[in-house]
Amino acid sequence: MSSPERSAGELSAGALLVDALRDAGVTHLFANFGSDHPAIIEALAVDREAGLDTPTVILCPHEATALSAAHGYAAVTGRPQAVFVHTDVGTANLGGAVHNAARSRIPVFVFAGLTPYTLEGELPGGRNTFVNHLQDVADQHGLVRPYVKWSYDIRTAVNVPQIVHRALQIAQSAPAGPVYLTAAREVLEERAPAPQLALRQWEPIAPAPAPEDVVDELYAALARAAHPVVITTYLGRRHENVARLVSVAERLGLAVVEYNAEVLNFPRDHRLHAGDDPHRLLADADVILAIDTDVPWVDVLGRPTPDAAVFVVNEDPLQESLPLWYMPADRFVRADAGIVLAQLLERCGPGPAPAAVSRAEDIEREARVVREAWDAEVAADVSARLLTPASVSHVLAGLIDDDTIVLNEAISAAPAVWKHLPRRLPGTLYGNRGTSLGWSGGGALGVKLAALDRAVVSIVGDGTYFLAEPASAAWIAHHYGLAVLTVVLDNGGWNATKRNLERLHPKGVAARTDRYWVNLQQSADYGGIAAAAGDAWSTIVTSFDALAEALREGLKEVQGGRSAVVTVRLTPISGQPDEAVRTEANRSATERHAP
Repeated sequence: MSSPERSAGELSAGALLVDALRDAGVTHLFANFGSDHPAIIEALAVDREAGLDTPTVILCPHEATALSAAHGYAAVTGRPQAVFVHTDVGTANLGGAVHNAARSRIPVFVFAGLTPYTLEGELPGGRNTFVNHLQDVADQHGLVRPYVKWSYDIRTAVNVPQIVHRALQIAQSAPAGPVYLTAAREVLEERAPAPQLALRQWEPIAPAPAPEDVVDELYAALARAAHPVVITTYLGRRHENVARLVSVAERLGLAVVEYNAEVLNFPRDHRLHAGDDPHRLLADADVILAIDTDVPWVDVLGRPTPDAAVFVVNEDPLQESLPLWYMPADRFVRADAGIVLAQLLERCGPGPAPAAVSRAEDIEREARVVREAWDAEVAADVSARLLTPASVSHVLAGLIDDDTIVLNEAISAAPAVWKHLPRRLPGTLYGNRGTSLGWSGGGALGVKLAALDRAVVSIVGDGTYFLAEPASAAWIAHHYGLAVLTVVLDNGGWNATKRNLERLHPKGVAARTDRYWVNLQQSADYGGIAAAAGDAWSTIVTSFDALAEALREGLKEVQGGRSAVVTVRLTPISGQPDEAVRTEANRSATERHAP
């Protein structure tokens, strides 16, 4: 039954915007509403009175949590969701979450109001509080312009649906990414009839194959190579690509490396899985396929030989959004990775050729040596009853099943987590390809919302946990029943900063005197934050013998619908004491009166 407002023939721009999102398949609004959103809030209320209960509004106490949750949801489903924030201040509060969505190529629709542009009562929606003046900035879009694919300001109600559909079309077209839309309050209050749009005319650009001659060249190079290597980071974003890569690797005898894996790209227990470090293979590799990876190697750590054939396959093979980026390659191929794998399979025989069988045996033998070293590493930690990223991951791996979804934002400990908490199935591992810490706070909630029947475990460092807006995330988890287990690897600070200092100044004063200014002192009760804001269960583990039971209890709480935080106290990375805060009161008289 339509409401009187809908029967009148005209809708506010706010209502037209909400309707367009619904028509486009957006199911959730992750929102931190403000004084710029009355027309949108009114439209949602009218919808509820009329029996329309979508899009579902997920209130988010912090904007970064909202965008991170939309990011996590889209990572699982591939479908963009909407994020609503308040004028310039809410946009600024998105912070590094915009960077993360951009670098991870996540489609998301971000909307913010603009401060009203009339102040003497000329139009509905004009300025009616002092705040409206203070939120008027010269270039609100400039806050996000380096990261969004497209931004626009809605200037009239008459074409709101077209603009919304264009925004989502751009967001979803490869390479995907966030878009940013604004409108002033006067515009959102303006009324216009809803146009009749054919939604099939607003589809994103279809994924593209590689030219057939290029695929012929790639196939021939891989088939005749002595040491072919595949390097990937995010090919498994589309789950069907994992099986395709397995088939191609088995038919052609290819070593597969997951470098800085954002998702599961290749089953960790597969015999052709060559680990997470491409640099050890580059010296011997004669053909390299860098497919769906932004940085397949770091030059100062290793690079291909001059006579190696390098093929780069990516939706954006030149990384056009990165000002400084280049690498040697024989072919840069702008194409969809999954389609290219299907094209390669069309050229493969029904089974592996003899040369591929021989190569596969060599790869398996070398990979076994690598895995045995990993096993020895964690076995030593377990035998010594040490709490390390490796031992924690190893114990957790024995408590979860293959369907459990793991988020890995352990930063400096992320490689250890990846090695010792192996995932085998597509869609059971997610990370943040961006570099702004704290994504997992909201990201885990978005992942859980997209997979309500699955257990979700998030592994983070203590520095990451601070940056994840934990109170906001805990409140949302409790309020909407999105129970997640968070394991905090508490090493007492930001180890990545310390490591970078030691790489550049290994014998410097900072390294010699333990002055890094990264020490968080292991003094915070991280689970206590989640308990206060969201009634989470929490515990702190300080001995290896207590670890398994704590993790088991945390998983039990999550299964029962209550979030849990298990903080594991590792060996601290620094013993640097806090510097005394120097105030007027504690300065000496000599200092106060010094000339």
